[in-house]
Amino acid sequence: MIEIVAMSAPSMTLFHNPASPFVRKVMVLLHETGQTNRVALQASQLTPVSPDLALNEDNPLGKIPALRLADGNVLYDSRVILDYLDHQHVGNPLIPRDGSARWRRLTLASLADGIMDAAVMVRYEVALRTPEKHWDEWLDSQRDKIRRALALLEADAIAELTSHFDVAAISVACALGYLDLRHPDLEWRKENPKLAEWYFEVSQRPSMIATMPKV
Repeated sequence: MIEIVAMSAPSMTLFHNPASPFVRKVMVLLHETGQTNRVALQASQLTPVSPDLALNEDNPLGKIPALRLADGNVLYDSRVILDYLDHQHVGNPLIPRDGSARWRRLTLASLADGIMDAAVMVRYEVALRTPEKHWDEWLDSQRDKIRRALALLEADAIAELTSHFDVAAISVACALGYLDLRHPDLEWRKENPKLAEWYFEVSQRPSMIATMPKV
């Protein structure tokens, strides 16, 4: 059982866009660990060609999420932020601290991050460039990455994902949610029925409902 650390006012600021699966990972962890009241959200609207100048001052890479701490230091990317926040609550850790479980869960989380990376790249290519300028071979390559990663999760990871809603499960759930949001044409459930069943269950968690993008 995770115990909530009471805070009177937000002590950190998160550069935030609800459509970002990387931001959503952080938000889900905040909900799961009872830390949402510790973080103020600063909206960040950006694309690769339309930077957020305020964000650039805190993260020279211009990427979200970025977390400004009370002392003014800034953490990025999502993996670093998740690790930091997982050390700030008094409940059971969502990232194993040591042993083989740590490396396995982080590897699954990285696989999910790779799905997100590929899906975001496809989104940018399709949304920001006119059809005649699309690099179709590159788009196919990114979609193939997504399919291979999903196939691995379907074949090898369902039991592990079901056992704990931790960093691995959070990351995979947010990746699948982003596919539903931006790439329904992939119809990922057809080839991955066990993963689809797992996702249906975890998508009912309060943390997943609260962080579901409204766009």
